[in-house]
Amino acid sequence: MGILNKVRNFREEEDRLQWEGTFEEYLNLLKERKEVAQTAHSRVYNMIKSAGVTENDGSKLYDFFGEEIFGLEESIQRLVEEYFHPAAKRLDVRKRILLLMGPVSGGKSTIVTMLKRGLEHYSKTDEGAVYAIKGCPMHEDPLHLIPIHLRDDFYEEYGIRIEGSLSPLNAMRLEQEYDGEIENVLVKRIFFAEDKRVGIGTYTPSDPKSQDIADLTGSIDFSTIAEFGSESDPRAYRFDGELNKANRGIMEFQEMLKLDEKFLWLLLSLTQEGNFKAGRFALISADELIVAHTNETEYRSFISNKKNEALHSRIIVMPIPYNLKVHQEERIYEKMINDSEMDHIHIAPHALRVAAIFSILTRLKDSKKQGVDLLKKMRLYDGENVEGFNRVNVEDLKKEFPDEGMDGIDPRYVINRISSAIIQKEVPAINALDVLRSLKDGLDQHASISNEDRDRYLNFIGIARREYDDIAKKEVQKAFVYSYEESAKTLVDNYLDNVEAYCNKNKMRDLLTGDEMNPDEKLMRSIEEQIGVSENAKKAFREEILIRISAYARKGTRFDYNSHARLREAVEKKLFSDLKDIVKITTSSQTPDESQLKKINEVVASLINEYGYNSISANELLRYVGSLLNR
Repeated sequence: MGILNKVRNFREEEDRLQWEGTFEEYLNLLKERKEVAQTAHSRVYNMIKSAGVTENDGSKLYDFFGEEIFGLEESIQRLVEEYFHPAAKRLDVRKRILLLMGPVSGGKSTIVTMLKRGLEHYSKTDEGAVYAIKGCPMHEDPLHLIPIHLRDDFYEEYGIRIEGSLSPLNAMRLEQEYDGEIENVLVKRIFFAEDKRVGIGTYTPSDPKSQDIADLTGSIDFSTIAEFGSESDPRAYRFDGELNKANRGIMEFQEMLKLDEKFLWLLLSLTQEGNFKAGRFALISADELIVAHTNETEYRSFISNKKNEALHSRIIVMPIPYNLKVHQEERIYEKMINDSEMDHIHIAPHALRVAAIFSILTRLKDSKKQGVDLLKKMRLYDGENVEGFNRVNVEDLKKEFPDEGMDGIDPRYVINRISSAIIQKEVPAINALDVLRSLKDGLDQHASISNEDRDRYLNFIGIARREYDDIAKKEVQKAFVYSYEESAKTLVDNYLDNVEAYCNKNKMRDLLTGDEMNPDEKLMRSIEEQIGVSENAKKAFREEILIRISAYARKGTRFDYNSHARLREAVEKKLFSDLKDIVKITTSSQTPDESQLKKINEVVASLINEYGYNSISANELLRYVGSLLNR
């Protein structure tokens, strides 16, 4: 389908969703669909919930944020369950400003943008439909037409609570255009759109001297005063401030704590009482979720000022730290690369992982718990199994430093350094070493890094490099073993025959001479020692293998070395150990002979087809591992 056809379909869908009727017809609609009258906070919560919730080890993953926010599951869960959910239930939390506080490039703006874009889409669904008094610049809730003295009766009949008063402009229109007959007031379905200033507002503070409160509350239209005769006539007022336009939806304050004091006091009334003062009118009701974001330094400065105590008590602060999981950090980089013009560059496997390892290490705090270094902590946070630790230990580690993740290297720095590596190399492929080198070079240019932090970060780059060395050797090991697949199968079959004879206390028979002989203990131990199976533990390990073979046989499935993770690791290490000299010679030879060249080509093909390298990065990996083995 062409783009223009999609545009036409979108337009036709919007036309189909249009609805207009009298207030009386709107009330009939309410009887069928009570959710139409939900508050702004309720609408946001239901929007998030409708996208799906996944239970995972006692925690909840909200699918709404799943494709954009990575590694912040606990922060998101707290945000939804401690703010949006109670606010949707009309608890006092909804009378607070939501302030997302965290380090730069940590995801605060992304969360708010997702809420705004989500509301735009949700208002086009049946569950998220929004209706307003037709012609109202503030998209006012039609239920404000119900007189205050009848609202208890309305609640008894409809089960819906009404908050807020009719705006000055609509009060005048009710009398002049509809002769006070509320049942005839026209109501229209509206669709949230930030670019059209419907239900979504954004305010960014400018220079304090030039900040104008009219940007939020609207202003007098002096050109109409002669026509209407007074500044207090609502027809002479432009209800076009951000607070006016964000009514019924969401209002974002970027860098809220930089606002002039009079702006902040305006927000006090809006959050606590649900109204604000504009022009020479009575208080104007507004139903909107106010969300702001700032960094920790500005927040600490704000709360240290005694004058801000009243506002501080009306703020719900939600810390949004950096992600602390390596595999999620990789996803952040992948997304940023895909959103850029770098997506055509081949980034070798593990290049983003080593960058993620470095970043996460800079964000972690040294634990005082025995036996936990930063590397172990990083692995535990990433969900890896670390001997001697369980999930309870991980929870204890997280409780040790509640503010962990509020500082360290930000994702943008890493992406900037990856970009620099691409430009410097002038080759459409970069590897882990290129990335680590660029990260190291960039530390001198990072203005906010102290000398002490720089030394720590250099150490973390060294740790990431050592982690990569292990990964690289294993990757080449697997590629060589893959090329020697038949050798691996022969070795494991031989091992299994000996294990079966050992466990059953049988003799083996020599295939050439036919003589009986004991199981080959030397062969079995040469494999088991590769994964640290001790002399005392060998019997239990072999019996476990035999039990697994029997279980596979009962299911009619053939057991091979891939069927048991530890056995596979042992066989690969044993085979690679036997092949190590071949690998060293093959990868380091300046003029490889025909057989060596054939082997190199086989391994390169394996790295490309099985592990995601291209020819450039595969050959670079082989040369690097060859140099490691020759040290």
